[in-house]
Amino acid sequence: MPAKKKTLDFEQNLEQLEKLVEQMEEGEMSLEESLKAFEEGVKLTRLCQQKLAAAEQKVQQLIEEQGKISLEDFASDDE
Repeated sequence: MPAKKKTLDFEQNLEQLEKLVEQMEEGEMSLEESLKAFEEGVKLTRLCQQKLAAAEQKVQQLIEEQGKISLEDFASDDE
């Protein structure tokens, strides 16, 4: 059986990104390590953005399938 390419889900990517940010904020990394971490952070950010865009598109398709094409702003619990 061929090996499957492992892809992380949104939450795992976001968790890794948060850990990278924490490590960089500590200021203990060398310049080379910081650059590597920054590069990985950019990659993880792009992956998260892609997954969010795909989820948004899926939600929009589901709304359109129900015949309700009007989009409403999301109201957070804080309001």
